[in-house]
Amino acid sequence: MVSSMEFLRVANWVMNQVLVKSCYGVARKIKSHGFDWGDLSYKPLQQPSTFPDIVKCDLEGRGSQTLACDFHKILLRTRSFFPYFMLVAFEGGSIFRSFLLLCSCPILWILNYEMKLRLMIFISFCGLKVKEMENTSRAVLPKFYLENLNLEAYEVVASVGSRVFFTTMPRVMVEGFLKEYLNADAVIATELHTSGCYFTGFLSKSGLLVKHSALMDHFGDTKPDLGIGNTSLHDQLFISLCKEAYVVMNEGKVTPRNKYPKSLVFHDGRLAFLPTPSATLCMFMWLPIGLVMAIYRIFLGVFLCCKFTMALGALCGLKLDFKDNNQKKSESDKGLLYVCTHRTLLDPIFLSSGLGRPLTAVTYSLSMVSEFIAPIRTIRLTRDRKEDGEIMKRLLGDGDLVVFPEGTTCREPYLLRFSSLFAELADEIVPVAVNVHPSMFYGTTARGLKVLDPFFFFMNPSPKYDIEILEKVPRELTCAGGRSTHEVANHIQKQLGYALGFECTNLTRRDKYMMLAGNEGVVQENKGRRF
Repeated sequence: MVSSMEFLRVANWVMNQVLVKSCYGVARKIKSHGFDWGDLSYKPLQQPSTFPDIVKCDLEGRGSQTLACDFHKILLRTRSFFPYFMLVAFEGGSIFRSFLLLCSCPILWILNYEMKLRLMIFISFCGLKVKEMENTSRAVLPKFYLENLNLEAYEVVASVGSRVFFTTMPRVMVEGFLKEYLNADAVIATELHTSGCYFTGFLSKSGLLVKHSALMDHFGDTKPDLGIGNTSLHDQLFISLCKEAYVVMNEGKVTPRNKYPKSLVFHDGRLAFLPTPSATLCMFMWLPIGLVMAIYRIFLGVFLCCKFTMALGALCGLKLDFKDNNQKKSESDKGLLYVCTHRTLLDPIFLSSGLGRPLTAVTYSLSMVSEFIAPIRTIRLTRDRKEDGEIMKRLLGDGDLVVFPEGTTCREPYLLRFSSLFAELADEIVPVAVNVHPSMFYGTTARGLKVLDPFFFFMNPSPKYDIEILEKVPRELTCAGGRSTHEVANHIQKQLGYALGFECTNLTRRDKYMMLAGNEGVVQENKGRRF
């Protein structure tokens, strides 16, 4: 009897917590805020702040001060946790995990802050490998954090000498970014429970981080010189423990790329947009249509002639902005050497379609499926400089050849260091500036399956390619004119960078794969895996 009564009491308590409070929260949101599908964050109680706006903070003379600051809603302009958990679910987990998280939106909307966060953590992390989360945190999340960085808050953070961040977000989601890009001295955040090399989806024994308590535990009797929070009661209590405090009143300005704390050259992942609930819903609604469109677009390229491909492709949203500024023909019996910037594996196919004639392309990374369905001749190189040089010389004797001296693709407006091998092969060199504009999916990957790259690119609602063929390099600027191979490569890199508005770098393929995948991007012979 006693056990039955205890059971009823527990059941009554659960009903009170889940139903009564949640229904009250729904009623309050409908009355005060209305239905805001894009923001699933709990709106804490607000009060007029006694602290000044962060725009009034003087940035001078703070080099020796210590800062205490939250990350979400302070440095990040987005008001919701949801997009970042969706990135973890989709990029670190699977499309099924991300769909489950999307389906939980109606439940998330009625839950309070703590329960909402616990549910998103459980769905996103339960059964997820720790290594996958580390890769996602390193290669995917920084791009979206930087694109949503609050400029006013970041300028204050950058002005101080020591930075300590407190956040209720899981530490594994934010620590890497905060330490690498914002030079954080310490990151105090919610810890997740793990079992072996997997997350269980639950919090550790310490539970959800309470910021003001964590600040007192970290600093003890001393007070940080500066604190930044928002207008919520919890944050006002948090920053009241600092000597000087400011609040973020609104989303603030977007941080422009030239003011990023560190250049974002490489990133991975398939999603090209911030996955808010509404944007994610649109993506899943588009997926069946996008898959059909991708198959149709690939069919056009594989089975139809070049002169019909783009005409029919335009009917299904495929766009090619093609400009040919080179009117000079080959002066020898060899073909022209087209030196291209590299954005996706489809670069030579679109160049061939624009020119209206077949070309031969050489590449380092090419899956067997992509090689099989390619409508043009593709040759895989060996990474042996002497052997690759002989292969390309032989191919030039047969006709026009397309090379990619960067050795790998790059998504951002940067050009990687050009290999000088191509400069030894020909004196008739034609630079080609290539750029793509994905709206939903990226058609490249460093950690995923390369065989899916064409499918993801063609699944974009309206994939667009920009190709501009520049004038042939004058003979006096080639090796035949007395220039070294490095001078030729650097000159063409600068020429293409200027045409595209991209910044030239000395980074290489190895740098990219070491950062994104933790390897050198070469074939592992013992495992038979191609990266």
